[in-house]
Amino acid sequence: MTEREPNRKDSRLKPTSAVLDDLHQGDIHGAFGTIRVSDVTPRRTWRRRMLTLLAIVGPGLIVMVGDNDAGGVSTYAQAGQDFGYSLLWTLLLLIPVLIVNQEMVVRLGAVTGVGYARLITERFGRSWGWFSAGGIFLLNFLTISTEFMGVSLAGEYFGLKPFISVPIAAALLVGITISGNFRRWERAMFVFLFASLLVLPLVVLSHPSPGAALQGFLVPGVEGGLTSNSALLIVAIVGTTVAPWQMFFQQSNVIDKRITPRWLDYEKADTALGAFVVVIGAAAIMMATASAFSGTSQFGHYIDALHVAQVLHVNISPAAGAIFALLLFDASIVGASAVTLATSYAFGDVFGLRHSLHRGVREAKLFYGSYTVMVAVAAAIVLIPYAPLGLITTAVQAMAGIMLPSTTVFAVLLCNDRQVLGPWVNRPWLNAVAGVIVGAMLVLSAILVVSTVVPSIDVTTLLVILGAIAFAVLLAGGAWSWARSRGAQPPPPMSREERANWRMPALALLERPTWSPARRAALAALSGYLVIAIVMLAVKAVQLAIHR
Repeated sequence: MTEREPNRKDSRLKPTSAVLDDLHQGDIHGAFGTIRVSDVTPRRTWRRRMLTLLAIVGPGLIVMVGDNDAGGVSTYAQAGQDFGYSLLWTLLLLIPVLIVNQEMVVRLGAVTGVGYARLITERFGRSWGWFSAGGIFLLNFLTISTEFMGVSLAGEYFGLKPFISVPIAAALLVGITISGNFRRWERAMFVFLFASLLVLPLVVLSHPSPGAALQGFLVPGVEGGLTSNSALLIVAIVGTTVAPWQMFFQQSNVIDKRITPRWLDYEKADTALGAFVVVIGAAAIMMATASAFSGTSQFGHYIDALHVAQVLHVNISPAAGAIFALLLFDASIVGASAVTLATSYAFGDVFGLRHSLHRGVREAKLFYGSYTVMVAVAAAIVLIPYAPLGLITTAVQAMAGIMLPSTTVFAVLLCNDRQVLGPWVNRPWLNAVAGVIVGAMLVLSAILVVSTVVPSIDVTTLLVILGAIAFAVLLAGGAWSWARSRGAQPPPPMSREERANWRMPALALLERPTWSPARRAALAALSGYLVIAIVMLAVKAVQLAIHR
């Protein structure tokens, strides 16, 4: 047997199946239970529903807790140290954005059985497919490097040199992934997910001010007023909500776990639960650091996560400092695992390789090989003396800002493609919400990119201008969509059972979507924005490297 999957025209594949790896079909073997592929019994009691949820839970929680990675922990800690409790309100914005964006890829994964990179290639053309895959490979590699930076800083707190802590973390990541057993990998991830609950004793030990915290959640504002720095930090907080890798990861992980439309409601619950968990964790870190730094000379002077742990040690207690360092290490491991796996999934999608955690190393050498190489190289970069780690972190943030809008736009387009999702396409209200989110993320990503390249720009003025433009475009788009939908033919009625069993046909059997002039213009504008932004970012990176 060769590792490459058979061509779609191969007679061994069912002509109506879009699934690329045959091990993406079968029983669901979750960390806390099993669901047989033949099990179609309705869940009528709460006990049966809870047991089913326990078997399904995993992809949503892992991707959300992975979102609170080393960069996320650092960002929330910086918000608490520099602005106290005043930015807690931004976290409430994360919940609907997380749920809406990730719910779309959950549906795409369960209904199509095909990864995000493959769908983009097949529905929008090879050039867009390669562009999205190439961008996610580069972005994810840089992100993995920042995860190992977090491992390095956490290790330093406990007196471990980077050349000890980083290789140990890299070996741990590879070891828990190449076992060839999906359930074993997921259980290992849940060990780290449970460890993230250390945020609860951290916030208790820090004794945050209840009144100040409540005001921070309910009253939007910024300590010291809105400035360029505070605006950029708000952008960073919201910008970490839906990173491009999250959408690639969860869609492929849902497929790898063998979740079908019949179990979609349970996976949506998993995703919603994860959204609340990630926000609670972020709020706890922000409140703990606000309590530790408020009223001290170091308030407003963020350095890095290691410094935060050291100040927690001194100002709160040694236990608080140790817990924060452990949280940083834990977040780095979960983030690195999810981001690297998202890359390997995309690699398998693009090149038609077997890419399932159900397979052993011998059956999926390139899948696991790409994972191992990325981990090893990213870890090695952190160990290079005088490596431009700060430059890498800046590039990661800017690159994520550039890639995020296009990733979400394609999700919205795919979720309105009836050949892809059939009865599972977006409802009008969801399109409206998704449109607002896409518009907001385009504005935020543009602010992030422009302010990275032109640090002296007035961020407040830029926000007002871009916000007004986005609002006008959304109104025009909404009016056009409403007018178009009035003359559309309603889909034929479908029973609940038919809907639960509907899957996307083989990609070779689908007709390419019709491109209207408006869609061509929108995607041309988006591609132009991406090219210009990437060029500007490259120029800025070279300038920073020269002046180091």
